[in-house]
Amino acid sequence: MIKFKKLGLSDDMLSILKSQRISEPTPIQEQSILLINDGHDVIAEAQTGTGKTLAFLLPMFENMSPNIDTIQGLIVTPTRELAIQITQEAMKLKEAKDLNILALYGGKDIGSQLKKLKGNIHLVIATPGRLLDHLNRNTINLDHLKTLVLDEADQMLLMGFKNEVRSIISYTPNNRQTLCFSATMNSEVKKLAYKNMHDPKLVMIEKKEVTLENIKQFLIETTDRRKQEDLCKILDEENPFMAIIFCRTKRRVDNLEEDLYQKGYNCKKLHGGISQAKREKVMKAFKNLEIQYLITTDVAARGLDITGVTHVFNYDIPENAESYIHRIGRTGRAGEEGYAFLFVAPKDETTLNTIEKEIQLKIPKRILT
Repeated sequence: MIKFKKLGLSDDMLSILKSQRISEPTPIQEQSILLINDGHDVIAEAQTGTGKTLAFLLPMFENMSPNIDTIQGLIVTPTRELAIQITQEAMKLKEAKDLNILALYGGKDIGSQLKKLKGNIHLVIATPGRLLDHLNRNTINLDHLKTLVLDEADQMLLMGFKNEVRSIISYTPNNRQTLCFSATMNSEVKKLAYKNMHDPKLVMIEKKEVTLENIKQFLIETTDRRKQEDLCKILDEENPFMAIIFCRTKRRVDNLEEDLYQKGYNCKKLHGGISQAKREKVMKAFKNLEIQYLITTDVAARGLDITGVTHVFNYDIPENAESYIHRIGRTGRAGEEGYAFLFVAPKDETTLNTIEKEIQLKIPKRILT
């Protein structure tokens, strides 16, 4: 805990981390926490799974006061799942400092959110659309905001939230602290960040080798007609402990889930077209090992921390290498071995060549018997 202590964390916070068996800060935490604690604006680039959430939550908690009856911290994140995940992490820190935390995202009853907003809230974790809804209704006041976090900024812009983010920023005070966390720092993210920040400090964590050593990757050559049959063969051969199957669209997810369920596989679907209550139920069931196969779009590929996933199946080839890396990064975590399968039809050859070139690996073929 010595390194954490040097980062200026309180004894109460140190004991919370100890109880969670977190003893060493990750590189992103080590480089960001002191800067944030000192009040600097920070632009941080680090891959998913590097401890970004605690890198901003820990200093935010240190800098907020339960005795001030205003919203002091705001975290804006692109998806409901990420908002829920960050909220869960924040709730674990409440023992160190009893801050009132509210998650705002679509699909949740707006009435109950309005009721909670009338109380004393210190930290809000929100998706752009629902937050803007409240700001336009004047049901949330950010006049005394101390710290604004734009989490997964690249994904937020990719999902078309640029105007919403700009509008949200316009409701916050000019003297706020702004933190921008992103897996990639493309020109759009930089433009957004620098335009809205005061002399930001840049933290860049070197990307790990793209092809993580503990993920074994395999290529399955197939055709669109034969793909489902080949998937079932490999599922039966491997019988994964816990697996994620990625499809390109919501409709593809719906169809595959229905077909696999009919064949007796223990599976559930997850995508943006499903009600929020059901999405939460599915995620909880998957984390509790009640579901063996989670069939999903890329909504679950980014940021979600699901431990125990042994296999990832790219039923549909991802659009690019970055998406492929994010998908297969759901397995092989915490030193465990993981397996990733990529199904490729003849029409996918060009995309495959691009992915292999980018990850500098000729993915070995798995021949199905």
